[in-house]
Amino acid sequence: MQSAAPGQQAHHHFDDAERAAVYRNILARRDVRGQFLPDPVADDMLARILTAAHFAPSVGFMQPWSFVLVRDQAVKRRVHDAFTLANTEAAQMFEGKQREVYSGLRLQGILEAPINLCVTCDRDRAGPVVIGRTHIKAMDLYSSVCAVQNLWLAARAEGLGVGWVSIFRQSAIREILSLPERIMPVAYLCIGHVSHFLDQPELQSAGWRQRLPLEDLVHFDHWGGENEDAAALRQALQAAQQDASRGIPPR
Repeated sequence: MQSAAPGQQAHHHFDDAERAAVYRNILARRDVRGQFLPDPVADDMLARILTAAHFAPSVGFMQPWSFVLVRDQAVKRRVHDAFTLANTEAAQMFEGKQREVYSGLRLQGILEAPINLCVTCDRDRAGPVVIGRTHIKAMDLYSSVCAVQNLWLAARAEGLGVGWVSIFRQSAIREILSLPERIMPVAYLCIGHVSHFLDQPELQSAGWRQRLPLEDLVHFDHWGGENEDAAALRQALQAAQQDASRGIPPR
């Protein structure tokens, strides 16, 4: 690729169709719970989404993730039992109408999804001192979550559904999957082909929460700060979010 001439801007952006596809993927991603099909996921497709996860950014290039692939129904049943116990406990933490709504939500597809995948973090992988983690020790965990997001978006591009199950005690997952002490379970994912993707996030459709206005979440120079550029950007944010709510990629 030729360098830009002095005074000219280098063009590193994707073309319009490629850019629209990236945004469409982000907007169409859903947390899948109840739409899994029993069809197996081909190894080449699984390899592609795992490769996408492995190419996630990581602080200090530590690449702290590993992937525990679960297809065995007996293991899935133990995980499901751990979920059921924790979900019963969780329901009691809500009151009134919220408890009623919570009890009607489908929050996992552990037994139905052909693949369960535990994304883990090896907190010792890069040694005791890591570039970028010298003062914020959780950066390895944050890096592992980047791998989850990469995998999720790659899976959506493949037409696969992904559901993140987080309602169980980490100690239970650690025991079921025989994780060493230094290995932290970060995300337990259900993966598979689906009958359909929902138009909206399930919790939004159920009335649990609505998407917050993005323009209310942006601050300028300091928390609560405003400046002369604020009004114009907030207007652009409103327009972009209105498009996104209709599944239209930003223009």
